[in-house]
Amino acid sequence: MYKERNVDAALQAWAKSENHKTLLLRGARQVGKSTAVRHLGEQFESFVEINFDKQKSFHALFNGDLDAHVIASQIANLTGKPVQPGKTLLFFDEIQACPNAILSLRFFREDYPELHVIAAGSLLEFALGELPTFGVGRMKSLFMYPMSFDEFLKATGHAGLIEERKQADPTHPLNEVFYKQLVQQFRNFIMVGGLPEVVCKWDETGDYLQCQELQDELIIGYEDDFAKYKKKVNPTLLRQVLRSAASQITNKFVYAQVSDEKAAKVRAALDLLIMAGLLIPATRTSANGLPLGDEADPSYQKILVFDSGILLRLLHMSLGSIQHITEEILTASEADLVNKGKISEMVAGLEIIKNMPSNLRHELYYWEREEKNSRSEVDYLEPFNGRVLPIEVKAETQGGMKSLWTLMREKGLDYALRCSLENFGHFDYEDKLDQGAIRHVDIIPLYAIGQMPIFDIIFKR
Repeated sequence: MYKERNVDAALQAWAKSENHKTLLLRGARQVGKSTAVRHLGEQFESFVEINFDKQKSFHALFNGDLDAHVIASQIANLTGKPVQPGKTLLFFDEIQACPNAILSLRFFREDYPELHVIAAGSLLEFALGELPTFGVGRMKSLFMYPMSFDEFLKATGHAGLIEERKQADPTHPLNEVFYKQLVQQFRNFIMVGGLPEVVCKWDETGDYLQCQELQDELIIGYEDDFAKYKKKVNPTLLRQVLRSAASQITNKFVYAQVSDEKAAKVRAALDLLIMAGLLIPATRTSANGLPLGDEADPSYQKILVFDSGILLRLLHMSLGSIQHITEEILTASEADLVNKGKISEMVAGLEIIKNMPSNLRHELYYWEREEKNSRSEVDYLEPFNGRVLPIEVKAETQGGMKSLWTLMREKGLDYALRCSLENFGHFDYEDKLDQGAIRHVDIIPLYAIGQMPIFDIIFKR
């Protein structure tokens, strides 16, 4: 049975649009791109899928003139399926294996715009970066990630919890019964992660060990791909960077902790893993105003692993045992899990990205000030109502959030969010160091990040 994904609505809208561009579906390997397209294909009279990795013979169709009509006709003859505008969804999978097919996409848009064409590929970003020319403005991109917590709930038969949670907000906390259920499911989500195959295994068995075995197999598959990335980067160094990123999560990424290789080589490997979607950067910014990227400093980045389940398996491979981490996830108090575990901060960043509209490639930012005996850091920053919105992943008391108060005082901000495993709530803090200024903080639980006020504005644009 198909598991509903956030990208489905965007795919449906694209399919119904009279002026649809050729579509690129982008994201890391095994996040569910092909499955989502096949599901969309069920609404068309015919669905034609070409996998350029498996079906090498189709490469020859793109060696000559890139005439979209001729190529479509040849595909129909080879597959024995009709390729008709308005009735057929043509899907080019693993398109990075055939660069000429990528180049042809602009001509499908220009010369055969009535035909619905989608392309996807696990290493598509590398191919796009190496092409001398590409149809900028002629194609639409959608971005996919592992399942969000809400997608996880739907996939595992707990959609009712989402409906109950939507009735709550900072002034109307959840009923205690539903609160406890959501916290438990969020613990499961951290352990299992959001890769569709693993989520299905969890839904089928409820067995963490079987999920972990599958995650180990997926990691091997990711690492097998390393040889395809670029010949200039040693696959061994890519593995070292991936494991080091897991060990360094939520801290500034330090190249020297990876290996004895020169920083430039480590940076090159890191960039490739970011392009592949396996790692996601959060970049330090001064937070003086919008856009946040104008004052970003790429030399200071925290690196997130794209999936919490994969993160835990990478840590197991590096450390040999993570029993204490899994016990903390499954049994620690809600406050301890957030305050002591760096995984919660990482998952919060991932949830922000996953809940963004699928047509956005969202970038994460954080704030940090390093002064002697006075280091301050706020986990994430987002634009909201024309100002900077600080987001702290904490479960501490009002007076314990010193970094947040420092940032708000310095930048003249009066509103922030706190993400924890508490219930919904809010409070006002009187900043006695700033002439008694009042700072308002809404508590948006980690299991409800999709209900942050920033998304109300983004989705209404």
